[in-house]
Amino acid sequence: MKTILITGAAGFIGSSLVREALQRGYRVVAVDKLTYAGNLTSLKEVADHPHFEFERADICDGEKIRSLLKQYEPGGILHLAAESHVDRSIDGPEAFIVTNIQGTFSMLEAVRSYLESCEISARSDFRFVHVSTDEVYGDLPDKEAFFTEETAYNPSSPYAATKASSDHLVRAWFRSFNTPVLITNCSNNYGARQFPEKLIPHIILSALAGKPLSVYGDGNQIRDWLYVDDHATALMTVLEKGSIGETYNIGGQNEKKNIEVVRSICSLLEELAPEQKKGELSRYEDLITFVKDRPGHDVRYAIDASKIKRELGWVPLETFETGLEKTVSWYLNHHQWWEDVLSGEYRLNRKGLGE
Repeated sequence: MKTILITGAAGFIGSSLVREALQRGYRVVAVDKLTYAGNLTSLKEVADHPHFEFERADICDGEKIRSLLKQYEPGGILHLAAESHVDRSIDGPEAFIVTNIQGTFSMLEAVRSYLESCEISARSDFRFVHVSTDEVYGDLPDKEAFFTEETAYNPSSPYAATKASSDHLVRAWFRSFNTPVLITNCSNNYGARQFPEKLIPHIILSALAGKPLSVYGDGNQIRDWLYVDDHATALMTVLEKGSIGETYNIGGQNEKKNIEVVRSICSLLEELAPEQKKGELSRYEDLITFVKDRPGHDVRYAIDASKIKRELGWVPLETFETGLEKTVSWYLNHHQWWEDVLSGEYRLNRKGLGE
């Protein structure tokens, strides 16, 4: 049985990836520092799986990471651990510098040291998949253009800049040290168990609470939306079939304006939860409120995912409509999960793990 190590495993995408890897028969070592966005409840259903191990660790702690690699001897790493919220990066960029840049450097050096101690056969089979974002490419001024793997980097936010920096480090370690790396750049993820600071869960939970649905600017910013479980299958496909040194863009082929996303959520709530409206609210859509745009807000992202389809045979299974309905339904049926997040209760299940 092949062992893989997943960083950021208690996060939104990471927990989905853990479930996908276990379903595929891997032994999974889940690594997470458990910052505010790390939620062990998201891993509850696999906690007792015989092929699952959880290790609380900071990716910036190179000595700890090296010890984990020596202990578990993974045949691959999927590196997802990152600070990822644009607004937070504008309010306080330092944490993004530390985690996204220093943390990736630490991981690469730990992998380099680990591979030097491995037998030749183990080194030849090893893969380090670095999970990045389409935000490194910046804005798309041409309405007909798409991000490809050759698009020049032009990050707008501290978050995007730190992810761009980490991508460059990964490529440098490939060229300088022959580290067996692969890079993925994905579009906006959505789905179950996403931390409520992100757009879709924020809108769902705000609507259920009868709070204003704040939309930046005119809401015409366009994003390509990728259902999280589709992203997980894409990452495993890259791990299993991807060519070392290559980059693969992963997109959901679902371009939507932010205001369209918000209105779609409102329509689904009208259908699925009409009785949960607060006060005398007649329509969820009446809660929409336009607010001042954030600094450096890119207008359009759009992924050309033809390479991963052509070379590796991956395509997303969910349309935006089917994925969004699943997402809204999940939040409606899992009040305890998000209520614990909003109250901070979810941090209590970390006792015995350094808190």
